[in-house]
Amino acid sequence: MAFPSALSALWSASLLTVLFASVVRSNVVYDDDPLQPVTSDEMVSVGGTVTLTCRVAESDNSSLQWSNTAQQTLYFGEKRALRDNRIQLHRSTPTELSITIAEVQLSDEGEYTCSIFTMPVRTARATVTVLGEPSKPQITGFENPVLEGGTITLTCTSTGSKPPASLHWYRGEEELKGGPNVVESVPDDPTYNVSSELNLEVSREDDNTLITCAVNHSSLNPGDKRTEQALRVLYSPNVQIQPQSTLPREGEKFRLQCLGDGNPEPMSYSWKKKDGELSLLAKADGALLLFEMLNKSDNGVYLCNADNGIGMSQGEYTLLVQDPTAMSTSSGVDHAVIGGVVAVIVFILLCLLIVLGRYLIRHKGTYLTHEAKGSDDAPDADTAIINAEGGHSGAEDKKEYFI
Repeated sequence: MAFPSALSALWSASLLTVLFASVVRSNVVYDDDPLQPVTSDEMVSVGGTVTLTCRVAESDNSSLQWSNTAQQTLYFGEKRALRDNRIQLHRSTPTELSITIAEVQLSDEGEYTCSIFTMPVRTARATVTVLGEPSKPQITGFENPVLEGGTITLTCTSTGSKPPASLHWYRGEEELKGGPNVVESVPDDPTYNVSSELNLEVSREDDNTLITCAVNHSSLNPGDKRTEQALRVLYSPNVQIQPQSTLPREGEKFRLQCLGDGNPEPMSYSWKKKDGELSLLAKADGALLLFEMLNKSDNGVYLCNADNGIGMSQGEYTLLVQDPTAMSTSSGVDHAVIGGVVAVIVFILLCLLIVLGRYLIRHKGTYLTHEAKGSDDAPDADTAIINAEGGHSGAEDKKEYFI
């Protein structure tokens, strides 16, 4: 009874030895072996579809087989071996076996084996690399506005990338130098979280400027995933005084307006006259200074102070009251232009008249009259008729002028 058991054990050991030798032998690639299967490594993003292809140069009617990373048979020729609807047969011929894996997951990464059951068994391996697509970056640090001249620290974070993504900072179209990318692995997950900091000293010109954090990764096209956010910069007002007109005339109403360009807008305004007091007819109303009736005594330098809580700034305007009959410089310029145009037109007309007169004088007409000279002096009627029919060959031409 013990003999058959010993024989079975010996048979099993022999089979394992043959298979082991076959596997070891399959790791050696024989360039001149037409039965040696050939595969290629593949790269795919999570959620994508990958195609695995195994080919041999010649066929001896042996079947090709694909196995997964756990050495589970996926397809043996045209026959499905593993019930996974994501895995489908793409092509099966005596010299090729191709399969597709859809909705790829990170767990699908690894080495896949193609085998041909000749003696010995020949195999080839294909490594599938699954890319983890990074998430859209998130920027923190914009919660509060920053004062002009201050420094703001922003942090950009992206999760779920494999291999680790890289982060880049931009101000408008200008790339900024941020801090190094900090990579953290995710426990019980093959993906990584990446973060980067940006320290930026701001000015008033940076107000409402877009700061961008962009993700670069082999699973993405450039610019696919980026986040933009506008800077908010607080700064003191820049004050200018705008007059109602450029020609303030005595006896007229007049207005000065104080323009404060700040963030936030100025909340309070104050007016005063340099080296003097405001006249009784001048009234300050917030950003406006109103003159009911201008007087020469209103001449001087006027100052406006604007305060927005961040700072106070001052603007000034020099008022010079003109006589009531004064004309603006722009009006004088307009009259001069009109006068010049009229003078040119008159000159052109005179030139045309002169040219026309000279032309008419040079083209005076001369012609012969139909009167027969000498007919009046003929002694009788017959002689007069003969002289009239004789033409003008001997007659003296009469000239008649016309204009």
